[in-house]
Amino acid sequence: MADHAEESTVKPEVLLLEQLLDEVAAGRLRVPRFQRPFVWRPDQMIGLYDSIERGYPIGSLLVWDTPKVLPSLDQVAGIDIPPAPTDGTVSYLIDGHQRLSTLFGTLARRPASATDPGEWVWWIYRDLGLGSHPDPRFSHRPGGEPAARLLPMQAVLRTMEFLAHARRLTREVPDPQECDALVEEAEQLAQRIRSYKVAVVRLVGGDLSHAVEAFSRLNSRGQQITPDQMFSALTYRTEAQSTLADRISAIRDNIGASGIGKIPASTVFQTILAIAGEEDVHAPHSGALVDRLRDDLDDAVEAAEPALHRAVQFLRYEVGVPAARLVPYPQQVMLLAAFHHLVPTPERWQVRSLVRWFWATSWSGVLAGSSEFQTRRALRQLQDFAGGEALDLQEHRAQPVPDWFDVDDGRIRAYLLWELRRFPERLGLTGGLIDLETLLAHSGAAAYRPVVTGVPEESWPANRIILPSGADRPAWVELANLPPRVLRRVVTSHGIRAEALAHLVAGNGTAFVRARARDLARWEAEFMDELGIQPAVAVGFPRWSDYAVELDATPPIDVD
Repeated sequence: MADHAEESTVKPEVLLLEQLLDEVAAGRLRVPRFQRPFVWRPDQMIGLYDSIERGYPIGSLLVWDTPKVLPSLDQVAGIDIPPAPTDGTVSYLIDGHQRLSTLFGTLARRPASATDPGEWVWWIYRDLGLGSHPDPRFSHRPGGEPAARLLPMQAVLRTMEFLAHARRLTREVPDPQECDALVEEAEQLAQRIRSYKVAVVRLVGGDLSHAVEAFSRLNSRGQQITPDQMFSALTYRTEAQSTLADRISAIRDNIGASGIGKIPASTVFQTILAIAGEEDVHAPHSGALVDRLRDDLDDAVEAAEPALHRAVQFLRYEVGVPAARLVPYPQQVMLLAAFHHLVPTPERWQVRSLVRWFWATSWSGVLAGSSEFQTRRALRQLQDFAGGEALDLQEHRAQPVPDWFDVDDGRIRAYLLWELRRFPERLGLTGGLIDLETLLAHSGAAAYRPVVTGVPEESWPANRIILPSGADRPAWVELANLPPRVLRRVVTSHGIRAEALAHLVAGNGTAFVRARARDLARWEAEFMDELGIQPAVAVGFPRWSDYAVELDATPPIDVD
């Protein structure tokens, strides 16, 4: 047990935003190396400024004050930071890296020689003169010279740059009254930012484990530290060349480079735990886990990467998963990696059993919700299978596909994988083959476009097809312009039979979606039957019998 004198003390305080940025610029407030890199999206950066202008709190920062020396970043938001002072206490940022980097990178002076193609993300502008105009007031401008009405945040805290922008407004806004109003609005914004106060929770003394534990309890942003982040911090060693987080990131990059895309960091961490012999990989207790695995961690990390690569190769070439984002449940990757660690080169009968296991767990949703019990049970089952026992899949029963298209839903992703398997060669509007892997890798869910709109069944998965286009409109608008013969070939490649197409041509969107849904449900059920998987009562979509359409009345379609 830790000595009471080693415990940290908590000191809440409030600082002006400008004071915090000065601490960063002076090297006194530092970002430790075990922090994850800057990952915020532009819209999150914009949202932070919107909160500040409105006077909303942006959450407290958690800082650890200690005389101990931790390796830390020598740049924040691409701006060089001087070395830490050696004559006293240094402050290390434990929580708030994304927020502080956003503010420092957009308000501090940027290096004049910056040539990074992503440099534009640090230039945020406030659109002046909108009055009561709705959001967004802040924006990025990736290219071109911004108009004078766009006040750069880079100028807000620096008097000379602010005055230069005010003079530009005077030159470019001919109406003196309007110009005065814009300058006054800019001054008010600058004052809001200068006077904005940030809550800071200082942990004084103690060790790193106290700081990380405090983060898990005090995080005011509602984004609890993930198990892999906490474990990485608690196992951090100053003499190490890289942290666990660095090694997990490298594994994700290597797997992503194989063409399937990146897998979640949590999946890599869970794989490391499973290989290390842990049963509870879902929500491990970090303190006890560190004590158990400290000596075995390096070996487990080394073994995790080849096991994950073999699992990914299985998914790509045996199951037909083109992109990691389409794996129905992330735990499936971890479980397959745990098996391939024990059986690096499975026999064909084992591969066939694993394929069947993948589809059974995907359709049944047994791994939905990240249940600790179900994950532990599934891990034990695959470990036993690696040891020679049979895979019992009798309890797995396929669930119906939801009647809304949401690629975050595991059952929808299972349906999409089956559909890609059933129709592997899709034709585009020109009649040429679509590069499905590239399209899905770049566009994700946006690659699936609705065929028709304005019908009650608009949200159904049966109303979606993969079709590359920059147009934000239903696919039928473009399909309708194709010659009949080309149209028939294109839609057939997407699983649209003649009966469904006839309803589409006749302008009956509801009948089209329901007819196609019935076809897709029957085909998916046939594949389930081939694998010996029990279908649900309502397979594919809600109660198909309720959606039957009278196809005898289908109008003819001329394809000559």
